Formats: sequence, structure tokens, C-alpha cells
Amino acid sequence: MPPPSPSAPPPVLLTGATGYIGGRLLPALEARGLRVRCLARRPEFLRARVGPGTEVAAGDLLDPAAVRAALRGAGTAFYLAHALGSGGAFEEEERRAAANFARAAREEGVARIVYVGGLGRGTALSRHLSSRQEVGRVLASTGVPVVELRASVVIGSGSLSFELVRALSERLPVMTVPRWTRTLAQPVAIEDLVGYLLECLDLPPGASGVYEVGGPDRVSYLDLMREYCRLRGLRRVFLPVPVLTPRLSSLWLGLVTPVYARVGRKLIESLVNETVVTDDRALRTFRVRPRGVREAMERALANEDRALAATRWSDAVSASGAPRPDGGRGFGARLVDARSVRVAVPPAAAFAPVRRIGGAAGWHFGDFLWRLRGFLDLLAGGPGLRRGRRDPERLAPGDALDFWRVEAFEPDRLLRLSAEMRLPGRAWLQFEVEGDGDGRGSVIRQTAIFDPRGISGRLYWYGIWPLHALVFAGMLRGIARAAREEGRR
Repeated sequence: MPPPSPSAPPPVLLTGATGYIGGRLLPALEARGLRVRCLARRPEFLRARVGPGTEVAAGDLLDPAAVRAALRGAGTAFYLAHALGSGGAFEEEERRAAANFARAAREEGVARIVYVGGLGRGTALSRHLSSRQEVGRVLASTGVPVVELRASVVIGSGSLSFELVRALSERLPVMTVPRWTRTLAQPVAIEDLVGYLLECLDLPPGASGVYEVGGPDRVSYLDLMREYCRLRGLRRVFLPVPVLTPRLSSLWLGLVTPVYARVGRKLIESLVNETVVTDDRALRTFRVRPRGVREAMERALANEDRALAATRWSDAVSASGAPRPDGGRGFGARLVDARSVRVAVPPAAAFAPVRRIGGAAGWHFGDFLWRLRGFLDLLAGGPGLRRGRRDPERLAPGDALDFWRVEAFEPDRLLRLSAEMRLPGRAWLQFEVEGDGDGRGSVIRQTAIFDPRGISGRLYWYGIWPLHALVFAGMLRGIARAAREEGRR
């Protein structure tokens, strides 16, 4: 890590930058022109996302030496990491990580630690909430000023709570609603939570304390599901069930939305506790005036119109405990087929067959199947393949490409297509090319994303999944083969 210039302001350290809240805070810090240093267990997941002036330090919070090195020279440190994806005694892992961080912050002279904990009062808190509050106490135990923002449900595109509400509402026409779904919470929009975090940088030197943050509405998860259904125009039946415990519900959740099985279980088990604001000091200290649930959810749904939200809770390595495998699987409420291949050619050659895809050049595999799909689309009143493409070599955002539309294009790096065929949902096809550092090799990433509309959309995806798997795998092989031929020219 290079020594800073004597006149340069101290960097801001950010942990949890690959997570949901940290991933939203990182670009906001960079936009303020701050020097940012990120500590990441797997820095390769983060380097492509940071700005040119942001440092990425490799290290684990359970490694005291790595933590001290990352904190060296830092002014404010944001502690946004958690161990919710860990199995077993996650509380002990969180306690040890926080103790390492607190000791290193004191030894390195850090001016302030900013931490996002969990709302809740009383002695009978869930394991999850108890651990989040214990982490705050451990961070403050060495005398470094700590500003702890205690939050309830966070609403935003990609947040765990929003994705749970979204997935359940989209998948189940009839929902059993146990008593715990009526437990009150006080949600906060992700934009407002990031606003609070940024204002922590402007607090007077030495300022510390616990602040409870939340929007103006006290609602239950049942209220959130009803509001989501209203905004999406979904008709759903809610059946009260008095005997279903949070523990049984969390196991059932793992069957209905398996991507949440580990992290979602801890969240569900914490819903026996009300998480509402009982102290208004945050409104008296900070300028943020949080928005209500309806506006927060409308903004989250608007952001879902992008191919993928800017960050998702499941992007965090800790959320799954291990890197996600490629292949077809759920990703929040969406369904994704993600594949990649390395080719020994520079990015320009690797991207060439992507740039030329569609039209007369075809799709690098199963052109008969693509023509058949186009014919079926024509019968259904869609555009089919008859539109072709404007130019065989050049693309630009807005171009028609068979039954797709170019949504984003960056030469030699990115092509994202949005589907205009008749579908029970929305679909995107994205290609990314990244050089391997020496200029001689590249990685081609191909991602198909489907946002199903209700149950019919899911039946469509899983009904033709074997064919999709065949076509997507063959298409990537064909692109790689064409890239190698391009590299030999």
C-alpha cells in the first residue's frame, strides 16, 4: 500500500463493499471525491467496480494483521461486514471480527467507526439482532468513537427484505400468513440509509452514539406484501395461520425461495421482535428526512427495470459462503443463466463475434432453433427475426437486433440486449468481455436474465429450461470458437 502524500486527507476505509449497503455506499463516497480504501476477502470481485482512485486491500476481518494494514492512516472507517451467511455459531465469528477491528482502529488512531446495526429493544432479542447489537458494543469497547445506525427493514432494489417480499408475492397466488408477519417494523429506503452514512462524515470530531433510523411508516411484512401486490397489480389471497412458527416458516422459505435458505432463515427468526424507532435523535441530528414505504417501494420497482440492480445482497461473498457457481439458478426474484469462458485472444478479438451477433451472421449455435423461435413469435404477434440488424459490424443503443433491442453497448466490452419477443415476463441477454491483464487473453461472460410475470412466467422458464441450457451453452462455445478464429487473422 503506497504511503499517502503529506497533504492528502486520510482515506475512508470501507468494509463490506461487496455487500448490499456497502455496494451502494461506495459510489456515493467516490462521488464526493473522497479517497476510499476497501478491505475485501476476495478483492477480485471488487476491483472491476471501483473508481480509478479507490484502493482495494485483500484481507479477512478475522486476520488482525490484515485489518491493521487496511486501517493504517485511515480517518473514518465504515464497518458494514457481517457473517450472516456463515453456518453454526455466526455470533462468535462476528464478535471476533469486531474485536479485531476495534483493537486495530485504536492502535492506528482511527478517528471514527461508523456501523449499521439492527433495531430492537429488550432482553429477548433474536440471535441475529442480539449479535448485531453486540457487534456495536464490541466496536466501541476500545474507546474509538463509534456512530451506530440501528435500522430495521431496508427497502431497495436488491435488498434482502425487498427480494423476499417480491419473490413470495410473485410466486404464490395463495399465501399463508402466520402471526409473526404482523410484527411491526419501520422500514428505511436504501437511498436514505446511504444519506445517513454520508452525513456521519460531517459530524463534529469525537461525536459518537447510537441512532435509530427508519422511515415514517410502521408496517408489518404482511403490509409490505400487500403494498407490493398493489403496485404490481397482483391479486393474492392471504390466509391467516396461527400455528406456523418463525422456525418452521424459515424452513418453508428455504423450499419456496432456496437462494435465501441460509440468510433468510436468520431474518425470519428475528421477526418475533418489533423493530421500530423509539428515539428521534436521528431526526434531530441528521438532515435526512426518510421517505415512506410506498415511495421507497416504487423506487425499488423502478430500479428493477434495469437488467440487474446496481447491487444485490447476494453479491456479497458472505451471503452464500462461497462464490456462486455458473449455470441456471434463481437470483433474487429473477432467473439467471450465467456462463463464462476464457479465450487466448485480446479483448477486441474476443468481442468481435459478440458485436456481429444476430441478423445474417446468426447466433453461433442452433440457428434453426432461433428461426423456429422467431416464427413462433411472429404467430404470437411479436416481431420475430424479420427485423435483422441495421449494420453487420456496428451496433448502438436503441438498435433493433432480430427480436431484441440493444439496451447498452460499449465497444470491446459490453453488449446488453432486451427482449421484444412475446414472453410471460421480461428478458435480457448480456455479453461482457474482460482482459486478463497481460493483453493476450480474455474472459467472455454470457448472462441470460428472465424476470417472470407471475406463475405463468416461471412455468415458461422451467418448461423450456433444457432447451435454454442447450442453446446458451452452445452459443458461448460458438462465440469462443469464432473469437479464436478472429485472433488468428
